[in-house]
Amino acid sequence: MSKKTWKRTSALLALISTLSVTLPAAAQKLEDQLVIATTGGLMGNTLAKYFYEPFNKAKNVEVVPVAIEVPDQWARAKAMQRTGKIEFDIVTATGPDLVGRADMLEKIDCAKLPSVQKFGVSDACQPYGVARTTGGMLITYNTDAFKDKAPKTWADFWDVKQFPGPRGLPDTGDSDWWVPAAALLADGVKPEQLFPLDLDRAYKKLNEIRPNVSVWWKTGDQVQQIMRSREVVMAMSYSGRALAVVKEGAPVAMSWDQAIRDTGYMAVLKGAPDLNAAMAYLDYFYANSDAHVPFMRAVNYATASKSAIELMKPEERNLYATSAENYAKLVKPDFAWIGERRNELRERWMAWLTR
Repeated sequence: MSKKTWKRTSALLALISTLSVTLPAAAQKLEDQLVIATTGGLMGNTLAKYFYEPFNKAKNVEVVPVAIEVPDQWARAKAMQRTGKIEFDIVTATGPDLVGRADMLEKIDCAKLPSVQKFGVSDACQPYGVARTTGGMLITYNTDAFKDKAPKTWADFWDVKQFPGPRGLPDTGDSDWWVPAAALLADGVKPEQLFPLDLDRAYKKLNEIRPNVSVWWKTGDQVQQIMRSREVVMAMSYSGRALAVVKEGAPVAMSWDQAIRDTGYMAVLKGAPDLNAAMAYLDYFYANSDAHVPFMRAVNYATASKSAIELMKPEERNLYATSAENYAKLVKPDFAWIGERRNELRERWMAWLTR
């Protein structure tokens, strides 16, 4: 090879390398499949209908869904990374996961996801995840039990004299900080001063409500059932599960006051074999804007699309977390603080719950 030819070849390779770094995710050469780990059932089926199948048609990438609960997903992901045989590309993550499990995840260059930047809310893209669904851990209550005055805040939830009746609280998911956070809010702590959580104060407050908790629910189906059957008069619930019961016509309502923000993220597992396709899907999720409203109606959770929520009528919009009115009420967790203390929070919770 002549010196002149060598220089031209080197320049061309440098240009190609530069373009691969700066091109949007959707413009990169994509693999022919994408493996996404998420919960099955309604969520998995609805994602397939509104996002997986359209992505396949648009990008010629076959989406292979793996139905798996989040704790099992992380256990399998750890085993994969230990052996070096990575099968998952995209996994489901909570906010604390993006901090506490960051070493397991690929860093995301939000600048390469133009659709997320254009259509998502301001914090939809995080360094290790992109928001998929947003709801809140909120108070859901029986309207027949409280016809004259309805409970609105966590102080009301704790007030068994003014609002008598059995309560339901979660023992699942992130209950090890959801419930202590609610206890502190009930004790008068302002949302902006909630973190770092004062766990001694929180558990002292939890001792007050404990005799009135008749159900420590384990699943979304169970919290729906205890509200439907009137086994409890109020419960801390996933907003989507509460909304499902409201839509059934049951005498149930929700309060978004002091709801604890609960966002599910799409994250890319470090070493994902289909990395380009994974990043392209994250951007496509927001580019496919027409799918968001029917998706939200089907799963009863909002996406973080700022354009989709505005397509709904106000009365419907206000059933979801990302309406302007409700979003302003959400308590925003300090995921960094939580993520760094996952073991401590879990141990304290289990010790109190099982004593």
